[in-house]
Amino acid sequence: MNFEVTEEFLDKVSAAVRSNDIKWLDKQLKKLHSADIAEILNEIDLDEGKKLFYFLDDKLAADALIEMEEDRRERFLALLTSEQIADQIDHLPSDEAADVIAELPDKVQDEVLRELEKDDAGQASDIVDLLKYDENTAGGLMQKELVKVRADKNMIDCVRELRKHADHIEDVFAIYVVDDAERLVGVIPLKKILTNSLKAKISDVYAPEVFSVKTSMDAEEVAKVMEKYNLVFMPVVDGLGKLVGRITIDDIVDVIRKEETEDVHKMAAVQVLDESYMSSSVWEVIKKRSGWLMILFVGESFTATAMSFFEDQIARAVVLALFVPLIISSGGNTGSQASTLIIRSLALGEVTVRDWWKIFSKEIKVGIVLGLILGIFGFLRVAVWNSFLHVYGEHWILVAVTVGLSLIGVVLWGNLMGTLFPFILKRLGLDPAVSSAPFVATMVDITGLLIYFTIASLLLTGVLL
Repeated sequence: MNFEVTEEFLDKVSAAVRSNDIKWLDKQLKKLHSADIAEILNEIDLDEGKKLFYFLDDKLAADALIEMEEDRRERFLALLTSEQIADQIDHLPSDEAADVIAELPDKVQDEVLRELEKDDAGQASDIVDLLKYDENTAGGLMQKELVKVRADKNMIDCVRELRKHADHIEDVFAIYVVDDAERLVGVIPLKKILTNSLKAKISDVYAPEVFSVKTSMDAEEVAKVMEKYNLVFMPVVDGLGKLVGRITIDDIVDVIRKEETEDVHKMAAVQVLDESYMSSSVWEVIKKRSGWLMILFVGESFTATAMSFFEDQIARAVVLALFVPLIISSGGNTGSQASTLIIRSLALGEVTVRDWWKIFSKEIKVGIVLGLILGIFGFLRVAVWNSFLHVYGEHWILVAVTVGLSLIGVVLWGNLMGTLFPFILKRLGLDPAVSSAPFVATMVDITGLLIYFTIASLLLTGVLL
C-alpha cells in the first residue's frame, strides 16, 4: 500500500516526538515501510529525527537509514556515537554498511569498525574489503553475503547452507556453486532445489552457464549486462575467477538512476550536483552552472561577430534583422532534438559509432523534410503577415522565399550537427552527453546566420541590398 507523507502527518509526528507520545508513534510507524520512515527523517528537524530513530525497531531503523538522502544521512550520523552507528550498521547487508561507513570521517570509520569487530569480526572484515573498491565498479556495488556450495556435495548440503544463512541474507535468488579453489563454476536456481531429489549430486544439477563480472568492471557496464540479459542478480569474481560477492537488481536501479541524472545535467550544460538540489547551497548551484554559461556566452558572442559582417546588408534592409531570432532558434532547436536522440540511443546501446553513416544518411532525409515543413511555415508567415500589415514592402515575396530557403538550410545543417557531434565526442573517448543541447544550439546559431545572410545576399542583391 502506497503511503503519502503529507505536511499534516509530519506535523503530527513532530508533535508526538516532542510530547514523547510513544503509543501514537508505535501505532503509526509500525505499519510504515522503511522508505516512508526515511522520508519522514529527511523532512523533520534533525534532533526530532534522532529521538524518532530510537522509537523504531532496530531492523526498521537500519533500513530507513540507508533509504535516507545521502547528505541528510551524513548530518544525521554526525549526531550519533560510533557505538550507535555500529548498532545500526550491524543490521545492514555488507554493501549498504560499507556505503554508510564510507560517508563517515576517517576517525569515526575506524571507531565504528572496531565496534563492529567486537560483535562480528566477519562482517567488519567484509566491510573493510568492500571499502577497498572504487564505488563505481562492480566491487564497490557488490555485497559479500551469499549462499554457496561445493560442486562435490549433494543437494541436501545445498538446503542446509540455505537454511544456515536464511536469517541474515535477504533476497536469495540462487545458490552459487564453487570448486575446491572457490572459483565460480555454476549456479542453482531456487526452483531446482524444489524439483530435485535431496540425494542428487550438485554436479548433476547446477547450470554451468552463468553470467559473472569481475570486481574491476565499471558499474555502468554491469548495469548494461544485467539489463541486456534481464538478470536480477550477478555474481562477482576476482581476477582468478574466485567468487567474492554478488550484485542484486536494486543496486543496479540506483546506478541507472545516477547515470541518467548525470546525463540529464550534462545535456543541460550543468555540472553534476554532488548532493540533491534541495540540499545544495546557492553557491554550489552557482558553481555548477556558471562555468558552462560562461563558455556558452563566449560562443554566443561569435553570433554578434557574425552579424557584424553583414552590418551593411542589415542597414540597407532592416527587415532582415526581424527574422534572425526565427532562423537561428529553428536551427538550434532542431540540433538539440537530434543531439538528444543520438545521445540517448548511444547510452542505451541502440547505436554505436560504427553506425554513424547509416544515421547520417537517415538524418539528411529527416533534416530536409523538417526544413521543408518549417520553410513552408516561414514563407506563409511572411505572406499572411504582410497581407494584413504590409510591413515587408513591395518585394515581400522575395523576403518570404529568403526566409523559407534559409529555414530549410539552417534546419538541415542543425540536424546534421546535432547528429554528428555526439559521435565525434564518443570517437574521441569523451562523454557524448557533453554535446549538450545549449552547446549544439550555440554552434548552430553562428553557422545559421551565415546561411541566412548568404541566401539573402544571393536573392535580394539589387532589390533590397
